[in-house]
Parts: sequence; structure tokens; C-alpha cells
Amino acid sequence: MARRHSLFLKFIVCLGVCAGVLLALAATHAWWMTALGRLLVNDQGPAHADIAVVLAGDYYGNRVVRAAELVKQGYVPKVLVSGPDMLYGFYECDLEIPFAVKRGYPEGWFIREPNRARSTREEAAVVLADLRGRGVHRFLLVTSDFHTARAARIYRAQLQRLRATDPDLDMRVVAAPDKYFRADGWWRNREGQKVFVMEWLKTVANLAGL
Repeated sequence: MARRHSLFLKFIVCLGVCAGVLLALAATHAWWMTALGRLLVNDQGPAHADIAVVLAGDYYGNRVVRAAELVKQGYVPKVLVSGPDMLYGFYECDLEIPFAVKRGYPEGWFIREPNRARSTREEAAVVLADLRGRGVHRFLLVTSDFHTARAARIYRAQLQRLRATDPDLDMRVVAAPDKYFRADGWWRNREGQKVFVMEWLKTVANLAGL
């Protein structure tokens, strides 16, 4: 009987602790969910560079418009637009550039970079080879805010391997806003939740070397 009583007390204590933890998580959810969202973001802000690079994967045009604004503000003279052939036979860059032009940005600001990359890592190899061929020393990497931290890690890893032959090639990461994701409120809409989950899955896979 005493043993049963002891097990029952332990169960009650365990249940109470779990309930307390759940209540604490619920009460502080905005804080820790924001912290998890911010871990995806690495925005260094703009600075003067030789060129801006727009990464593929934004279907709302925010990345290319952010890069165009960098030209308008005098940070860079040109924008290299990366565009894999993943949209019904079109290269993404061939859709992005007209999108920006329709919004008043001169077509001459943009350089096409059609490619067949299927991941940010593959895209980095293509883009960095192109930049080296152009004699670029410093570039601004423009991508969606939720993608900046992962993209920065991938590009910096590849830049590190290039240091022996091209020590002057350097970059700065500039975030473009996303239509749905906000680090301090991604959980408030379904699309923001999907972006958060997918980006964290890709982040973990990347850290695991996949």
C-alpha cells in the first residue's frame, strides 16, 4: 500500500511539474517563439559594394525590389539576379526582372543569371563562380529575412574555401521582407508558420551536412 501511495504521489508531482512547464511556455510563448524566429535572420544591412546578388526562391518579388532599391540608393551599380528553371519552364530571373521593371526600375540595372541549381548550396557555387569571373571583390547578398542566416552560412563556407585563391572576395547580407514571415509574429498566420517550419527543417538538414 505504501509503495502504491508513493508512486501515486510521484505521478501527481510529475503531472504538476509538466503542467507548470506547459503554463510557463504558454505564458512566455511570444518571447521564445520570437527568439526562434530571430535565429533564422542575419541582416547586416547595406553598404557600398560592387554588385548585389538576388537569390532565387521568392515568388512575390520582394528580393529583387529590395536589390533594386540598393541601386537606387547608390550602394551598388548593378544587380545579379539568380534564376533556376523551376517555374513551368521559365528561368526565375526572366520573371523577376520584368517584375521589377514594371515597378519603375530600369532594365539596365539587372543582370540575368539563369542556372539549374536545386539548392542554396548549388546556387552559391554558380553565383560565386560568376562573381569571380566578373572580378567582383565585394557583393551584397539579398534574400528573404527568414533565409538570411542559412544562406549566410552556406556562402561563407564556400567563400572560406576560396580564400586561398581569391582572398578579396567578400560579402554582406541584406534582408528583404517576406509577405508572411515576421520574426516577432510568424505564428500568427498559417503561411508564416509554414515558412518557419520549412526553414528550420532546411537549417537542421544543412547543419547535418545534407
